[in-house]
Amino acid sequence: MSLNTAHAQGGVLIFAGERILIYYDGIEMCFEGPSDVTPMKGKKKGRCYLTTHRVIFNSKDGKDSLQSFSFPFLLMREVELKQPVFGANYIKGRIKAEPQAMWHGEAKFDMYFTHGGAIEFGKAMLTAASLASRNRPPNPPPYYPPPTSGYYAAPPPAYEPPRNSHYSWVPYETFPTAPPAQSVYMSEAPPPYPGVDPSMAYPPPSAPMNSHDAKAQEAAASAYYDPSNAHNFYAPAAQAMAPPAYGFNTGPPPSYNEAEKKQN
Repeated sequence: MSLNTAHAQGGVLIFAGERILIYYDGIEMCFEGPSDVTPMKGKKKGRCYLTTHRVIFNSKDGKDSLQSFSFPFLLMREVELKQPVFGANYIKGRIKAEPQAMWHGEAKFDMYFTHGGAIEFGKAMLTAASLASRNRPPNPPPYYPPPTSGYYAAPPPAYEPPRNSHYSWVPYETFPTAPPAQSVYMSEAPPPYPGVDPSMAYPPPSAPMNSHDAKAQEAAASAYYDPSNAHNFYAPAAQAMAPPAYGFNTGPPPSYNEAEKKQN
């Protein structure tokens, strides 16, 4: 999972070739993460995107220190769908930090659906995780830093549902709404992890990893989905990584509020 690397100009920032399958406006996120990661503290309200490669949360509060969270399928584990007698249904689980992801270690998350749809979203997410796990190559290349520039307005295929047999498991009847076209941006870099489409290959190898990133990559490569336990997706425990050298001053594009201040 990466922190504040999946947003741009008040919208969502995805990789080249990545597609948004479900868009949901009405999420409340709670994190239990490392004590030194301030943006994770408190309840967060915003939007959630299920893509071909991950889950993305974008905050609605342009002043919050947390603007976006990225949850790659292969770094999730112990994901469960909860249906309490009282209160909204929700999804809970654990997520590991990606190499060079603006934070380090592991965090617990609770994702509440204030307008319903948690069960349908959760089942689709688990199916996507299963497909992504099957498409994992035996020797994946190293991660590369999250994109900080070179993004542009995404073309329609990136946020229009691919209604064909390969995506028959996506509950479009529950989530018929696509995100606003002007709120989806795409970087020039392809995803650094596999997705649901087997034709979507990994990018070519880039710079060599340090020892911490190598351990994280190894953990992601050994993640798996157990079809006999359909409510869980597992990634093995790994040692906490040291804080990346990727500085906050070289972070992602500014939020919508910041962009407005510069224009006025």
